Amino acid sequence: MAWQGDVAAASVPAPRVGDEPELLAAAQAGDAYAAHRLGKLCAQHGDRAAAKHWWERAAAGGNIDSAYNLGIWHEKHGSLEDAVTWYEAAAGTGDAEAAANLATLLLEQHGDVESARYWYEIAAHAGSRTAARRLAQLCEDAGEIAPAREWHRQAAADGDVASAHDLGFLAYSAGDDEETVHWWEYAARGGHAESAHCMGLYLHASRDPEGAEAYYRLAARNEHPGAASRLGAIALSRGDLRTARAWFEMAGGAGRVDDQRMAGFVCVELGDCAAASHWFGRAAAGGDAESAFNYGLLLIAEFGDLAGGQHWFRQAALAGHHGAAVELGGLLSVAGELGEAQEWLSDPPPPAWGRPAEPELTASAELAAAATGRRGAVPLDLAELTEVLGTWDLVTRPLHDHSDVIGWLVERSGVHESAIEHLASVRSTLLRPGSAPWPSPGEIDHVLATARDLRHRLGVQ
Repeated sequence: MAWQGDVAAASVPAPRVGDEPELLAAAQAGDAYAAHRLGKLCAQHGDRAAAKHWWERAAAGGNIDSAYNLGIWHEKHGSLEDAVTWYEAAAGTGDAEAAANLATLLLEQHGDVESARYWYEIAAHAGSRTAARRLAQLCEDAGEIAPAREWHRQAAADGDVASAHDLGFLAYSAGDDEETVHWWEYAARGGHAESAHCMGLYLHASRDPEGAEAYYRLAARNEHPGAASRLGAIALSRGDLRTARAWFEMAGGAGRVDDQRMAGFVCVELGDCAAASHWFGRAAAGGDAESAFNYGLLLIAEFGDLAGGQHWFRQAALAGHHGAAVELGGLLSVAGELGEAQEWLSDPPPPAWGRPAEPELTASAELAAAATGRRGAVPLDLAELTEVLGTWDLVTRPLHDHSDVIGWLVERSGVHESAIEHLASVRSTLLRPGSAPWPSPGEIDHVLATARDLRHRLGVQ
């Protein structure tokens, strides 16, 4: 059933011109079906009050379509308790759409999860795709993953690509590669850009860059900024600066500060300092310390703007950027402001991790961040995950035999064995989900400290 004009039941034939007297006579004589059709005609003519009157007559006579339409009428007009009453009347007869609308109203307006779940189940069993998806989400929120997957499967089998996408993530988190690929491919073929992007990440993490690029392009055709960012990095790795610029600018235009910064770097390489200034400036204004630092360098080197350069160095230094603090100290020394210069130069912030990680590692980190950030949860920090994975890759690179990598790292660094084992365990989970639950933010903080200690002791940055 669906609204036509304001409300109407699709199963009821539309009244023809000239039907009014016939319908009116039948409705006044107590014909519930005629009263329903007359209400539909009034709705089409924009007479909502008359539509409500005749639907009430029809519903009193047992017409379920009118009960459903009255639920919609009252919901639209803010009479939510009356809407619940009429939806219940229709849903009680097995009407799937009424049950789904009732469940949504109870959930969103009353916070009644138990009752909403009951009516979603009624609607889902009656074939409502929307109800199956909402029920799956409620099960996910309750930690009931097995039933969540079943309800998502029902919705996905009925063409819901969002549920197919969710099934891909549930499978990915459980380490089920076959199901992951099946559902993300299914959703991507159905036009779901995020699934196409996730398939690209999955293939990149699996060391299939050509397959990954094909999916990134599919997602980018639907203007997915993350896919555009990945394509920018691929073009940059090939030395194709103009193509890289176009992709980074597309991603940066969607507000991604990392890609605004990358667009700035590429524009510098192309000799377009005005465009570089634009992108570094946007990212710096968005709080990106690295962009603020580079914006300051650009303003001084290309435009001779010492005051502007000093301003952005200070912003970056206050955000913890080591290079900006050193540059700021130098500028202040030249300007004769020796007191503040000494403050920055004597105790600059420590250098941050800036080494680019391998694409397959960043893809795994991005999938982990997305998987942990679903359903309103706070995702693990992508930069921190990338640093954890990149550090392990960096410090173990000289080792040819990885049979005792933990013992080798303990011997070389002096870091406690249990700390390195924890770092190895978290790394394994990030690269091979399903082997253990996703790490908590506290665990990431802990292993990140271990990673930084390892780099410091081994003298690698």
